Amino acid sequence: MNRIHSHMQEVNMIAKLADLKEEHYRNSLLISALMELLIEKEVLKRQEIESKMVELDSLMTPDSAYPMA
Repeated sequence: MNRIHSHMQEVNMIAKLADLKEEHYRNSLLISALMELLIEKEVLKRQEIESKMVELDSLMTPDSAYPMA
């Protein structure tokens, strides 16, 4: 593989990473806005959301899902 091709692949990878960071930011902003609206409208309480976050995090973390004996 020549250097120019390799450098272009690196530039493309960096561009994709920047796009992913922007998408992650927008998704985080959307989730935060939805949570705040649900709390403001008294559909959910902040404590309920935090409790569910802890529960889901423990399910998604392999170490806690399968404790070692």
